[in-house]
Amino acid sequence: MKKAMLAMLALALGTVPALAQDVTIRFGYGLNEESTQGEGARFLAKEIDRLSEGRLKMDTFGGGTLGPDLQMQNALIGGAQEMMVGSTATLVGLIPDFGVWDVPFLFANEKEADHVLDGPAGQALLETLDAQGLVGLVYWENGFRNLTNSVRPIATAEDLAGIKLRVMQNPVFLDTFAATGASPIPLAFSELFTALEMRTVDGQENPVTTIQSSRFFEVQKYLTITNHVYSPWIVLASKSWWDGLSAADQEVIRQAAVASRDFEREYSRAASSKAVEALKAEGMEVTVMTPEELAKVAAMADPVISKVTGALSPEVWNAVQASLAEVRTAN
Repeated sequence: MKKAMLAMLALALGTVPALAQDVTIRFGYGLNEESTQGEGARFLAKEIDRLSEGRLKMDTFGGGTLGPDLQMQNALIGGAQEMMVGSTATLVGLIPDFGVWDVPFLFANEKEADHVLDGPAGQALLETLDAQGLVGLVYWENGFRNLTNSVRPIATAEDLAGIKLRVMQNPVFLDTFAATGASPIPLAFSELFTALEMRTVDGQENPVTTIQSSRFFEVQKYLTITNHVYSPWIVLASKSWWDGLSAADQEVIRQAAVASRDFEREYSRAASSKAVEALKAEGMEVTVMTPEELAKVAAMADPVISKVTGALSPEVWNAVQASLAEVRTAN
């Protein structure tokens, strides 16, 4: 009421002061509130509130409340939603070079992933989003992906044959698992638990923290540690909304996003170290695929890897390889 009275007085006097307006941000994510996404979202909301001294407010919507990743992504582009965190895989349809993060066995460990994603190669990809109506802020960690299923233990490459495996709606994942003899089925994450419960699909692949927080142990018996792909998440903003913010507000959100990245990764890694034991306690049978068998899986997927890397811009692939060489040399 006081702001409205001041504004009316200013109009009567022929001047309009630059009154700061409160901003409410709708931030969506696909996993449930107890997941690493949920923890990261709550941290980000608190950090934005703190840095803006309460003027910027973020409401978080988990569990796919605002839709699956692709739907939220389109809502951001259309200006109907402000921010989200989701898979980089759904961006491949807009910018094929984002497929670089889906290349199997690209990263050997989290240190390599951090170095590449936060370095020039990863940041250059973020900048390409502007032309698509999106602002790429930071990468969070989804983590190394592993297999679960309800049919049998998967200890060898040959054990994958015939397994109906839910994969992300992404051609790299489809082609990779088809090459191993599995039967990959693209499906939105929001539909996955029911599909596993109804045996529409036999299994799926996700980081162990997602397997635990999504309670897949209720409908899956076997877990195989493969670490076949490192999956980042990406924090996005709507460009049309972002461009309407002041430079100061943009800086607040950028700072909060970087802090949330560091928090979420640390939380994810601590949670991952506990998740396998927790899944065992829930009755899952855990198999660790040997390096020899993983090499066989990689060999099966090699034509797909060559196809994927061949479709990338040479500049992107070379930048990623140079960044990997840099961190590996440092080790």
